[in-house]
Order: sequence, then structure tokens, then C-alpha cells
Amino acid sequence: MKKRAVVALKDGAFFEGWSFGAEGEAKGEVVFNTGMTGYQEVLTDPSYQGQMVTMTYPLIGNYGVNLEDNESHRLYPHGFIVKEYCPYPSNWRSRASLDTLLKAHSIIGIQGVDTRALTRHLRDHGAQEGIISTEDFERESLAKKIRAIPGLVGQDMVREITCRNPFMWDSTRKNGNLRVVVYDCGVKYNILRSLSGLGLEVLVVPAQTPADEVLAKDPHGILVSNGPGDPEGVPYMIKNIKKLLGKRPIFGICLGHQLLALALGLKTYKLKFGHHGSNHPVMDLSTRKVEITTQNHCFAVEGWEGWRDTHHGPVEVTHVNLNDRSVEGLRLKDLPVFSIQYHPEASPGPHDAGYLFERFLGMMKGQ
Repeated sequence: MKKRAVVALKDGAFFEGWSFGAEGEAKGEVVFNTGMTGYQEVLTDPSYQGQMVTMTYPLIGNYGVNLEDNESHRLYPHGFIVKEYCPYPSNWRSRASLDTLLKAHSIIGIQGVDTRALTRHLRDHGAQEGIISTEDFERESLAKKIRAIPGLVGQDMVREITCRNPFMWDSTRKNGNLRVVVYDCGVKYNILRSLSGLGLEVLVVPAQTPADEVLAKDPHGILVSNGPGDPEGVPYMIKNIKKLLGKRPIFGICLGHQLLALALGLKTYKLKFGHHGSNHPVMDLSTRKVEITTQNHCFAVEGWEGWRDTHHGPVEVTHVNLNDRSVEGLRLKDLPVFSIQYHPEASPGPHDAGYLFERFLGMMKGQ
């Protein structure tokens, strides 16, 4: 027997469906993801902390879940919204159903929602706080609860998900024992796999680790990872990056890109509905080539044309999003430092940007 469930948004929009996964009530910012596949990677992406994800592709769960495709050790979205859930997955790699995975992690799912209408609403009115409930269906009661939900702006969500202690990632160590320190702001496993695949020794440290402790590890390079929320809510990471600039090559990904921008004195802002999916076109301004990229972020760096001076020398925009012209990449002229807003590890998604890890390796080698 199907159990009723609803999605209520802050602006009063209301969508009905049936529950799967866990039951109860979930709160968070409602966003949409345009990927056709990769729901397991979406659910295990730490950047979705504090959010509830709407999948725009209509059939979800058809290939089940497995042990290999996780991007972290647990699930992060507070809720999952789909048009049609497939309860009988068919794939040789499948080990369990999506329903089983959601229940195991106490994540509430809702199916039967008109996700096309919900997505259009979020595009028109912006991502916003909401509730999924299998218990309370009264609009006024839900509206009162939603008004009490804190937004993402100004919140430090990194502190909630970063690792508690440093750890070594499996490494083949082929490149002269070159070592990279990864600041875990919500790092995805495939970033670590990509670095290890280049033969690097990979040390992952908590986001609160002081810069001098990182330098004491004598790394050849430093990567600032992806993660959730507002970069301005993570002042200790901005402070760390300021101290590290000029000391070692630095590569920033997603939230790491935004944090680098703030460390350079640039500004960030919240996008209307964010970029979430694996089909975002980005142009490399130096080559005029277009990459199809995987993205997951709600904030962006304010843009400009040409070079801009900072305390650490000139910085330029290297990549732009072809949908909305937002900044997708930065590089410093005088220091081995660069960043991108999208995900070169592409898990899930196209592999157009995988070369960026090799560029980082080249910087560490002094090339």
C-alpha cells in the first residue's frame, strides 16, 4: 500500500506523491539535478549536505545500487524527489534497490511528483527551503516549520562533514613520491582516485587543519576540495589558503575554487537555482574549446573581463559557463595556482576535464 507524502516549499508551492525509502519529515533547500544517470553518486556527494534533491530524469532506481559507485561513506541529501521510482532494478552490478539504500541511511524519498513542474518552479522562483513529509499534510503547519529552516547563506556546513582525523589514501607512488595534501571540505572519492591514479601520495586532512601543519607535511602540492554551502561561512579555510599562497602549487575544485577567490579578495554570490548535473557546457577561454562538465554548487565567483590585480598578483578568468556566463575557472599569473568551479573527476559525468589533474601534476613537477 502506497503511503502519502508531500513536498512543500517556502513560497507556498505544494506537490503530492507517495513515499519510498524512510518515512517521517525532512527539511532543507530544494534543488534539481539534470543528470540522466548517477543517482547513487548524487546521494553520496557531500556537497548536497543540507539540501533535498529533485531528479529531472523521470525514471530513477532502474539499475539499483552497488558498493563501487559511492563517492563517500554515507548519504548527504536530506530528501530525494523523483517522478517514478523503479522498485525492481535490473543490472548485473546491482546489489540492492535504491529504496533499501535510502532506508539504511534514514533518507526520505518521494515519488509520483510532477518533477517537471517542480523544476520549472525552482527555475522561475529559485531554489528555496522546503519540507518532505509523510506525517504532516497541513499547509499552514508546514509553512510555519519551513519559515524556521535556516538558509545556506553564511552557514558553515563544511565543519559538519569534514573528516575528523588525517588519513592516507591508497597510492601507487610512481612519481618520485610526490605528495599532495587534500583539504577535505567534502571531498569526493573520485578526486582521491584521480590523484592516486597519477601515482601521487595522497594525504587527506580535516578542513580545520592550520596551514603551518599542512606545510610541515612537506607536500609538493595542495588541493582544496569541493564541499557544501556558502564559502563565506568557512573563514578558517580562507585564512589557511591566504597563508599557503606562494608556498606550494594549489588546485581548487568547486567550493575550493570559491574559497580561493575569497582568499584573493574577490567576491562570491548565491546563484538563483545553482548548477547541479552532468551536462553543463564550459568554455576554456584560452583555447575556445568547450567541455561538457559535471557541476554541483549553489554559489559562484563574481566575474570580470581581463586581468584583475590582487595582493598575490594578477588573476584572470580562464573558463566561463555558456549557459549563464558565470565564472568557471581562475588562475594566478605569477604563482602556480588555479581553480575550477566544476568537477574534473566527473563521477558521474563526462571526462572532458580530466586533464586538469595532469596540469596540477605538472605544476608540482615545476613544469
